[in-house]
Amino acid sequence: MAYGYIGSMKTRPGKRDDVVALLLSGAESLRELGCSSYVVGLAADDPDTIVVTEVWESKDHHDASLRLPEAKEAIAAAMPMLTGEFTSRELVVAGGLGAG
Repeated sequence: MAYGYIGSMKTRPGKRDDVVALLLSGAESLRELGCSSYVVGLAADDPDTIVVTEVWESKDHHDASLRLPEAKEAIAAAMPMLTGEFTSRELVVAGGLGAG
């Protein structure tokens, strides 16, 4: 079964769109790394919260993507714009549209 990840992050006021742009900047290349679904969403009830939902072939594929220089650069650029409030949940994906 595929690996799923749902994470949220809170941005500093006025920085949400900048962080979203960073998150989406490398999205097109994720498919070749083993990602079948990568969705960046904006919390409807909080203007500073971003939720990212991902489906990968495996946890190893996901972890490898985070070690790429481009990912490390994007994370380093985003960190000063974040408050440090994060949530995360790992999933075993049973199926669904875009689930692999």
